[in-house]
Amino acid sequence: MSLALSTLLFEWRRYMAAVMALALSGLLVLAMTGVFIGIGKGFTATIERSSADIIIMQPGAKSLIGGPSGVPRRFIPLAYNHPEVVEVKPLDGSQGTFQNIKDVDPTMSQADKAKQGAARQKFVQVSIVDTTPGAVTIPTDYSPELVDALRQPFAVAVDETALTTLSVKLGDKALYNGQTVTVAAVTRGYPNMMQPSIVMSRDTLRMLGQADTGPRVGPLMVKLRDPARAQIVAGQLNTLGNGQWKAWTRQELADANAGAMFEEGILIIIIGGCVVLGTIIGIAITWQTLQGAIMANIKEFASLRALGVGMGSLNRIVIELSFWVGLVGVAAAIGLTWLVSIFAMANAVIISLPPILLLVVGGGLVLIAMASGLLSMGVLKNSQPADLLR
Repeated sequence: MSLALSTLLFEWRRYMAAVMALALSGLLVLAMTGVFIGIGKGFTATIERSSADIIIMQPGAKSLIGGPSGVPRRFIPLAYNHPEVVEVKPLDGSQGTFQNIKDVDPTMSQADKAKQGAARQKFVQVSIVDTTPGAVTIPTDYSPELVDALRQPFAVAVDETALTTLSVKLGDKALYNGQTVTVAAVTRGYPNMMQPSIVMSRDTLRMLGQADTGPRVGPLMVKLRDPARAQIVAGQLNTLGNGQWKAWTRQELADANAGAMFEEGILIIIIGGCVVLGTIIGIAITWQTLQGAIMANIKEFASLRALGVGMGSLNRIVIELSFWVGLVGVAAAIGLTWLVSIFAMANAVIISLPPILLLVVGGGLVLIAMASGLLSMGVLKNSQPADLLR
């Protein structure tokens, strides 16, 4: 075990402030960036988890966020012209008001009725699924029981994080645009911090009078005979469309959705500000902590110099020590962000942490720690062997 690592392990209290400064700086950047990525995933979770291998949108669409993505209805039979396409369904949806229905006991006193509260009305986003077995619009994590529940007329599913917001529970009746629906199922893993969302079957949406029956439909969900050939078939469909549409593989669209979140100028400003602030805090506190720790061990460094250890070797010890402090700070930052993400998920907020984000932020924290170590090297000039005689 190296001297730098041994020093960190046996005198960890002296370096805890530096570790926590790096951890909190990393938490600031990871949490803010993860929230913005999570907002996008909340909007597109139904598509990204569908069994569709390819999604067809209009040529100018760059993602599902921030622009129209629907296509003419006549494209549905055209997509079937490819021999490997086995199913094509448009992704339908709508918006409306959702109001819970309070069951009032006739024998209840006026005081108890007041405590129960008034009915709560919210504006919701509606997503649909086709309830035929194996339909391309059914998310892969939907259980057969959930799909069976949605087959019932006027049945809806609500994500568990939206139950409190909408003041309903499983089995409750509610009003959607003035028509009675039943909360027949509860989904998990589809939080939306911007707007509550509900899921219903395409047949229910049609019975509610909101099905899209016009000449344009939403993005087309395409299932292939061999999902492994999605990349090849997407290229062939683009050639077949002759510029009328753009076919995306599910992964390509997921990556485009994530990138679209960072095309908004205000998001870049917010995240950039967090990065600058985190860097300043990280370097300042880590530098001061390392400098204080080296000063506390100045006699030990002087002893090493008396034994013939050169300044270059002592500098390398400080740099290595900074490196280990950075690695511990990265681990602490990821751990803290994971704990925060669990709490956020319970409140309908997704904090998405893709591996590339962890690598970039982790590398940045290590660089901050090593830069702080470089700034602290000047203290080693005080490690004069003659000081041991005082």
